[in-house]
Amino acid sequence: MESFRTEIENPIVQKEIIDLEKKIHLFRGGKIDDERFRSLRLARGIYGQRQEGVQMIRIKLPYGKVTSEQLVRITKVSDEYSTGRLHITTRQDIQIHYVSLDRTPELWANLAKDDITLREACGNTVRNITGSELAGVDVNEPFDVSPYAHGLFQYLLRNPICQEMGRKFKISFSSSEEDTALSYLHDLGFIPKIVNGEKGFKIMFGGGLGSQPAHAELLSEFVPVNQIIPTAEGIIRIFDRYGERAKRMKARMKFLIKEMGRDVFLDLVEKEKKAIAFETYEIDTTAFDGPIPEPLLEVPQVTIEDTAAYEAWKESNVIAQKQAGYYAIGIKVLLGDFYTDKARLLADLIKNYAANELRFSLRQNIVIRHVKEENLPFFYQELAKLDFVHLGYNSTADITACPGTDTCNLGIASSTGIAEELERVINAEYPQYKNNREIEIKISGCMNACGQHNMSAIGFQGMSINSGKLVAPALQVLLGGGKLGNGAGRFADKVIKIPSRRGPDALRTILNDFDANANGEKFLNYYDLKGEKYFYEILKPFADITNLTEADFIDWGNADNYVKAVGVGECAGVVIDLVATLLLEAKDKLTFAHESFDEGKWSDAIYHAYAGFVNGAKALLLSENEKTNHHAGIVDLFDTVFITSSKIKLPTTFVEVSDKSNGAVTSKDLSPASFRELVYQINQNEPSEVFAKQYIQQGISFFDTIEKYRAQELANA
Repeated sequence: MESFRTEIENPIVQKEIIDLEKKIHLFRGGKIDDERFRSLRLARGIYGQRQEGVQMIRIKLPYGKVTSEQLVRITKVSDEYSTGRLHITTRQDIQIHYVSLDRTPELWANLAKDDITLREACGNTVRNITGSELAGVDVNEPFDVSPYAHGLFQYLLRNPICQEMGRKFKISFSSSEEDTALSYLHDLGFIPKIVNGEKGFKIMFGGGLGSQPAHAELLSEFVPVNQIIPTAEGIIRIFDRYGERAKRMKARMKFLIKEMGRDVFLDLVEKEKKAIAFETYEIDTTAFDGPIPEPLLEVPQVTIEDTAAYEAWKESNVIAQKQAGYYAIGIKVLLGDFYTDKARLLADLIKNYAANELRFSLRQNIVIRHVKEENLPFFYQELAKLDFVHLGYNSTADITACPGTDTCNLGIASSTGIAEELERVINAEYPQYKNNREIEIKISGCMNACGQHNMSAIGFQGMSINSGKLVAPALQVLLGGGKLGNGAGRFADKVIKIPSRRGPDALRTILNDFDANANGEKFLNYYDLKGEKYFYEILKPFADITNLTEADFIDWGNADNYVKAVGVGECAGVVIDLVATLLLEAKDKLTFAHESFDEGKWSDAIYHAYAGFVNGAKALLLSENEKTNHHAGIVDLFDTVFITSSKIKLPTTFVEVSDKSNGAVTSKDLSPASFRELVYQINQNEPSEVFAKQYIQQGISFFDTIEKYRAQELANA
């Protein structure tokens, strides 16, 4: 066990993996509460499956970028610890399933050998930062957003401001105004702009999907590139402090902005600027600025025998890059699932004959970049050997679906089974839609919208439907959603609920009606012209449950009768903490503060100390059966319950002050009048060494005070 740890070159990662091992051991020994341990492992990409006793591992791949070496590393890990299947997510991650919890530290250590992380892939954190898969090669982009997505990813990874928020936080970078990274449904969405020769971004904020989708609001039409990190940090800090933590369904930033109002929220962000270490932050782009590497090996000349198939593939799956003479190749991956044998051959292909880079896409596909035009026949031949030349990349026939009831605790009805059947219907009966880029079909197994069903032209959401004493799998049919570009989009209407087995006929009805009556109109225009009621009426016959057959009670991809079985979701659920665990965590935060201080990271040290204050205060409030819902509420309630009532007296704080005129040193009393005043020093002071040292010491004194209070209360109980 020791060997895999010592092979890790990065001491920070090594420490994290050792800590994960220890926490698993404590959990197995019953010394860590199950709910608290869940929070810890989720923040390390370890997610409970629907199946008992195994985990899903989410591998975090910023903006979907992968080298051949990294892809080979992932395949080795999947073969060693999982089943050999790789699943591409709608956030450009890779998931592997059926992993033993006890083997996760070793798995992580192996991934770390090629600079791959699990950190903050799940849980109440900043999730994987997504980006347009064509960023850097997009003919319409003002500039390559990849280095800025990467810079923000690096800045936020392990950053104390975003480790234990009320809910997840999602960020995207689109390559152009086409907005293929869907800025309008993210907590922060970036669209590149050049104004008067200066690079910057239009920023959207406060968007989200889920059961109550919300369109992001405009933060700014233009923020220079060197201000995007301070801007993002200020917003995340305010979300961390004021975001809901008790009511999970109201804990996303979109609800906080709605409750506060945009102006109040942004005023708090403005007041937080003093606490941020940088007014501007330059992002290094040099790693992305070089010329396209030449292939390692000479590309063989090949002769294409079926030229019609080759030309159809070029039309459907090959994209011209902004770099003259180069092309990107889109690989359509059914349901985002592919296997390690093909992945290794693909890794060899891009390493030897392209530029050693591919990107996973938001639609669960693969994009090979930097292929010379004269080498396209060779790539077609080699990809055909892997069965990777299916037509319809990013088309109507390219359906997006979450794992649904296959592995997810929250899945209500199968999303993968119906997706596979709908793709079969389109390929067999509607081949003209293989090159239709306008109509997107997306499917989710529940209301949480991991398959993004409620922003697509045609969407399906897994549900159930009652028929007497029996329950059948069902689909909510949604129509009329889609991106409009430049930060604008629309959400689909919930039109009707039908038994799942009738999903293919519902799709046929929609497409047949569109083909027969649209008269050249785009689908969204045609939907608006006809209206929701029209589509409800043409689909209404499929909603009749008086004539269900035995087959209607069997979900797609299953052999047995449907049973509605929804587990406890782990999609960044709020954790109910025990008092002792919170006190232990408060102490841990102060330890982290010391470590950051010793490394000269004043801002990190201060934020760790802040988290120590809040965790300690929350622990005592819970011991008094007081309910808390966000950090700001904890701070104010602690004053009411403990300080104003004189149950607790805040520790006295003295700071040594030097008189410049005579060199005399005196002690100055900086004792706060309230807990609020004590804690909110964080945004009243610049993150200097002097303040960090003082704030940490105040945190230690506060912890000692509340620990003694708690011990006395237990003794008197």
